Amino acid sequence: MEFNLFDIATFGVAGNFTGHLEQAGEASDFVNVKVAEANAPKAIFPTYIPNADAVPDHLKAFPWSATCIEYPANQDKLQLEPECAVVFDAAWEGTKLVALRAIGFGASNDCSIRREGAKKISLKKNWGANSKGFSANILPVDSFNSDGVINDYRIASFLVRDGVAYAYGEDSRICDYSYVYDKLISWMLDKFNNQADEGPAEDIHSYLVEAGCPERILVSIGATRYTKYGETNFLKKGDHSVVVLYPESKYSFDDVVKMIESGSASASDISVLDQVIM
Repeated sequence: MEFNLFDIATFGVAGNFTGHLEQAGEASDFVNVKVAEANAPKAIFPTYIPNADAVPDHLKAFPWSATCIEYPANQDKLQLEPECAVVFDAAWEGTKLVALRAIGFGASNDCSIRREGAKKISLKKNWGANSKGFSANILPVDSFNSDGVINDYRIASFLVRDGVAYAYGEDSRICDYSYVYDKLISWMLDKFNNQADEGPAEDIHSYLVEAGCPERILVSIGATRYTKYGETNFLKKGDHSVVVLYPESKYSFDDVVKMIESGSASASDISVLDQVIM
């Protein structure tokens, strides 16, 4: 599947894998955020809003690349955030978003600056060109539920340094997100329409209206927990950050490691995102 990301409003979900925010040192940002359940995600944050003048300037810069990450200036703590990203068709009634229909999914790197004191999540996410990642191999969604193909997929991620692939995020099933499928869509519809500009969150509904109520939206639905290596090792120039979505019924984690280290991770039923850090 192919999409023109330049014209798609893109977002991320904060706190959709229990423990990730604590590992990233960001749990304290959300202490005053009210949630319906203890394991509920905390917020949706914007990463790129096209065709919109009245949004913060950093959200106007196109950040996506399938091949590289440009290291942000004057920063020294940059982490891979391995995720599944989903492309949705959006339906509107006036300026209310009423439905999201998943049509494709792929490996995503919601790359993040560990920047203390940033008032909004999005300030850690988009620092200009080549600051985020989405695989060129986007897989079709047959049905966005436990009966669909996506339910068979796992998320693995690696930092490749000097030819060695180090597991960076925990090898995790997509169906093990705290919120996924219909529950996630219901939660997102509420947030897209009603999320307030409070704490680290933003009024994303006003951004979508400013963008003309776009017919297509991309959401990276949450970063996995880090391995000990991933939690304590930041990206350096020359590294490769790699995220792989793979069907567990066909491949093992060891199979994926061998693919990454041999440079042969190109099967049509896996979504690979391999970005060199520049």
